[in-house]
Amino acid sequence: MKKKPTSTKSQTDFARLDKMKDEDIDYSDAPAITPEMFAKSIVRRGLKPRTKTQLTLRVDSDVLEWYKKQGRGYQTKINLLLRAYMQEHQR
Repeated sequence: MKKKPTSTKSQTDFARLDKMKDEDIDYSDAPAITPEMFAKSIVRRGLKPRTKTQLTLRVDSDVLEWYKKQGRGYQTKINLLLRAYMQEHQR
């Protein structure tokens, strides 16, 4: 069996899509999802929101600066590392 050559060029007609209006799009096979439907789907999958507590924590300034240089979400990264440490020590 001969393999088809792969092409990196898109076959999508972007010019035609750019000219389309929202009302020209057929959504009949993808009904709109309400925020309530979305929230219920997350809960059904077992994702529970975690509450966060604001606190004052003293860390070495060079450690904090290093995390800040990592960009947005540095506090979340610190939290994830603390969580991993906690889980490892709970074993």
